[in-house]
Amino acid sequence: MSEQNTQTQSAGLAPETLPARARQAVEMARAAGADDAWATAVEKRGVSLQFRDGKPETVSEATTRALEIKRYVGGRYGVYSTTDLREPRLRDFIREAVPLTRQLQADPDRHITPPTLLSTADRGDALQLQDPAIARLDSAQRLAWCREIDALVHAEPRLISATSSAEDSQVQIASASSNGFGSSYAKTTVTLGVNLSRRDAGTDAQQSERRAEGGDGAGCLLLGDLPSAQRIADGALARARARLGSRQGPTIKTTMVVESRAAITLIRDLLAPATAANIQQGQSFWPALIDTPAFSDTLTIVDDPLRPRGLASRPYDREGIAARRLVLVEQGRPKAVYADTYYGAKARLPITTGEPSNQIVQPGTRGLAELVRAVGDGILVTGWAGGNADPTTGAFSQGLNGHIIRGGEIAEPVVGMIVTGSLPGLFASLVEVGNDPFPYASLLTPSLVFENVQFSGA
Repeated sequence: MSEQNTQTQSAGLAPETLPARARQAVEMARAAGADDAWATAVEKRGVSLQFRDGKPETVSEATTRALEIKRYVGGRYGVYSTTDLREPRLRDFIREAVPLTRQLQADPDRHITPPTLLSTADRGDALQLQDPAIARLDSAQRLAWCREIDALVHAEPRLISATSSAEDSQVQIASASSNGFGSSYAKTTVTLGVNLSRRDAGTDAQQSERRAEGGDGAGCLLLGDLPSAQRIADGALARARARLGSRQGPTIKTTMVVESRAAITLIRDLLAPATAANIQQGQSFWPALIDTPAFSDTLTIVDDPLRPRGLASRPYDREGIAARRLVLVEQGRPKAVYADTYYGAKARLPITTGEPSNQIVQPGTRGLAELVRAVGDGILVTGWAGGNADPTTGAFSQGLNGHIIRGGEIAEPVVGMIVTGSLPGLFASLVEVGNDPFPYASLLTPSLVFENVQFSGA
């Protein structure tokens, strides 16, 4: 077993220390001559264990602390960070940075977050972001989880290798500003997973050397939401077995069903250019689509940072902008983009938030099996095998792993197929949304069904 880079400190800061340091940093910046200042202090402790084929492979444990301060000095703006939160060193650090900010070029669009946008409500408890049970996890429990998963998957006769992992973290974030903002919250996470490879079935020597790979895992904020080791092991084995005997798929134009986990990639590519930064820099296909029927009316996407137990939930964003539900696409019409105070001002767009939280595709009524039966014939995509998407034009190309759909049933597995087109065109051809989002992700999308999709294959 190897020991990875470890930066453990003997004890974490008291919960009230980070907010105090953030407030002190703002006061120090003002005293040193800054017109305005915004400080964010973060402490994070994380532990990770990897277990490979019957024995621990790597262990990593680290506690990190940092403070970032944004300074607004005479129309100029600078961002500085330090890992030394001791008060005397912090004072010297801030005193030295203010003159550096005066040397920067003035930027009329840089302003501290207006008070009207700042969060005023304490929503931490309602969001259920932390679990004391995760803070109490010890090495024995992490090792037990990994040993159990490892034993379960090694019961597979044709298994080649498996790597399981257990990780958990605790983070505290505190922010303060010169215009009256001051708040903090804490968050915990725990993840468990496994990736494995299995020899393919077959009689000829060439096929017996082939392998099928599979993986499964879950991450959540509360320990009670974590699925069992048995469920994760079973899921990984099932995904590997489904790939056995894969052959290159055909060149065909047909219906495409995208399983919920694979659909995450498509939705992420669709939303990636939906930012004021991309728009201001001319790298987004979204401006021409805003408030037009650009996509299928079956598509509605919201960003919801107030979802209890959501992996990306938060009471406010990194600028202190109060968390609120944001409708990105409503019945096929793009309605809004992510706009922070700076790029929102530069692009002359309404300020929403600069960073995504829980992105949620409004679900339909049918599960994957029902969608497949209704399709009759087509291609089921269960994963992607490399590809890219152009945020400026929306053009995309994706290699895929999946299955032929024949007579409403999932048939033989296929590889070596490529689907190309434009993201706006693809989502205009969306005909149904399932009801089966993968729950252990911050982007929650069910399975998706698209008509008349062109595939290149054999």
